Amino acid sequence: MSMNEPRLLTDEQMRQFITEGYLLLQTDFSSEFHQQLLEQLNYVYSHEGNPGNNLLPRVRELQKVIDHPIITGALTSVLGPDYMLHAHHHGHFNNSPQPGGWHKDSYFGYGRIRNHHPWWAMIMYFPQDTPVELGPTGVMPGTQNYATRVFEQDESESEAKASGGAGTFALIAYDIWHRSTANILGKERYMLKFEFMRTQSPTVPSWDHQQPEWVTPAAFSAPIHPHECIWQETWNWMRGEVGSSASAAASQVGEVSSLLEQLNSSSNEERVTAADQLGLLRSNSSADEVVTALAKALEDAYEPVALNAGYALARYGDHGIQALLEGLRHEDRIVSLSAAYGLSVAGAGAVEGLTEALDSEREETVTRAVFALGELRELASDSVPLLIGQLSHPSSNVRISVVEALGNIGQPHDIIVQALARCLKDSDTQVRFMTGLSLAKLGKSAEEAVPSLIEALDDENRYVRAHAAEALYYIGTEKAERALIHFLKIARWCPSTTPASTFYP
Repeated sequence: MSMNEPRLLTDEQMRQFITEGYLLLQTDFSSEFHQQLLEQLNYVYSHEGNPGNNLLPRVRELQKVIDHPIITGALTSVLGPDYMLHAHHHGHFNNSPQPGGWHKDSYFGYGRIRNHHPWWAMIMYFPQDTPVELGPTGVMPGTQNYATRVFEQDESESEAKASGGAGTFALIAYDIWHRSTANILGKERYMLKFEFMRTQSPTVPSWDHQQPEWVTPAAFSAPIHPHECIWQETWNWMRGEVGSSASAAASQVGEVSSLLEQLNSSSNEERVTAADQLGLLRSNSSADEVVTALAKALEDAYEPVALNAGYALARYGDHGIQALLEGLRHEDRIVSLSAAYGLSVAGAGAVEGLTEALDSEREETVTRAVFALGELRELASDSVPLLIGQLSHPSSNVRISVVEALGNIGQPHDIIVQALARCLKDSDTQVRFMTGLSLAKLGKSAEEAVPSLIEALDDENRYVRAHAAEALYYIGTEKAERALIHFLKIARWCPSTTPASTFYP
């Protein structure tokens, strides 16, 4: 292996990422490199303020961080070799003795349905020695798939903190719950955040993959609810399988009647485990009874139970799919969402019912049906004409979801590209910037959209422009590259120009 070749994650590390939602890793830059980097950050922040999205060009040495083989290897492993460095960067400065609030990062204002599959990830890099007392980022392990904060504020013992020497970084699932922790030393603490997106659906494993079967890690770094059905499906998805829950074989033996009884327990943990175990059993002898019980569990007030019920139902064939389709239309947000996640992994058998749900008068039902179809990718290609019809829907949330789904499905690419090119002129900013990302996923097959992307380079919104530029890069034809180079020449940044040095040195 050459020094610059990406150092891919192992099966064990990937299993930790899937279950816990983060990895702590370490680069091997010299102490002198980090000292110079810290001095430059101190100067920029004290004299110029936070450079925001211009963090990389203003602090040029950071490109060496992004290109480090441990970082490129980690990102390649999770997001595939063609991952995108997103245009949004931010250097977080923390000297507060008070911890920040638990949150998930937004998608630039867009309240999209969050993927359980790793389409997005973040690198949080610490350029200085960061002991716990200096206030490193804290993450709540295993919460990347929860829409609600199901943990208590005072569960500090379960919190994982990204502490370590200079060069430590956290690779985190984009949707994990996290916060800044208390800096009781009061010294400067930087965390440099970079966001990345997968541009291609996985077809083969992109990490150092040796063992095909999912194996649950022997131990977790913090108490985590069991989500074996979710973890197995995510592992299979990253190996290139689509809708693998539909064909999942029973992976363990157990007593159905005792699990059904446990599903009614007053203990959250027991109900979470029972719903998961019933999915793993995939019992044929008592399928009707199990599906009925899981459909009820889909309405559980505790989100981890509802999620496990959704994924378990996806493993029970047409009967389970029908229960999920009923849940999709439920008025409760978490019930409907959990059903959508189940349908998104239920295979080709879910496509017809999801397509029919596009006619619903309820916006949330349509949005979540669109999401599930997009996650089913090529299995949902027959739904494309009806999805394109939804691009005239009055709800921007529906149109945004359709744009993203079309990028994931990809076929038939001619009509998809034509439809997406029109979306670059949508009245809603978020429809336009999601369109650029979807066209980037389509690569060279999106060549017909190049003229529309060139126009989008003049959009009033920074992320519409940035995503149009990314799409041109991934399309990569001669015309696309010429337009991109022209745009970048105009937009180029001089990292040496500051208010105190407008001309020289």
